[in-house]
Amino acid sequence: MKYSNRLSVGTNNAVIAISTTEAAKLFLEDTRSDIGSEAEKMKFANAVNGLVVKFIRLDFQEDMQAEMLVMERLKPIDFRAYEVGTRELWFDVFEDELNQLHQAGFVHRDLRRPSGIGGLYYDNILLTETGLRLIDVGISALRDQVGDKIFSKYIKTEIAEMAGFREYFLNR
Repeated sequence: MKYSNRLSVGTNNAVIAISTTEAAKLFLEDTRSDIGSEAEKMKFANAVNGLVVKFIRLDFQEDMQAEMLVMERLKPIDFRAYEVGTRELWFDVFEDELNQLHQAGFVHRDLRRPSGIGGLYYDNILLTETGLRLIDVGISALRDQVGDKIFSKYIKTEIAEMAGFREYFLNR
């Protein structure tokens, strides 16, 4: 489906602008995603720090017959316009905040997209006026839901992805 106010489209969902301050991830029919689970993970991360896009509400759009996960609308900026020293500072804050999420029991699990999925490798990490931010918590995990063994495996993978993102972010 095409939307004139579309901001992005992923494997299962489109994200649309609904105002200058809000965006919504659309859940149409069977998207293989659980809107409630995604909202809970977003709220959990928001309670720890400001790295993950802020959850606003769940809603329903009658005209489109779509469930909507409404979140803050982020406006990304191109990091390549900034000096490496500034990028290093942004990355250090990003790494600290991601580690805080890990310690609290949240892992994003989608810093780097798997090969074969459209888009750029690091589409879920955006530079905004307030620094680096994470979007799309659809496959994120909470330690309480997956247990320590699986959570540790996810953390190990994410730490490797973070090292790859550092290289990309500082050297591109």
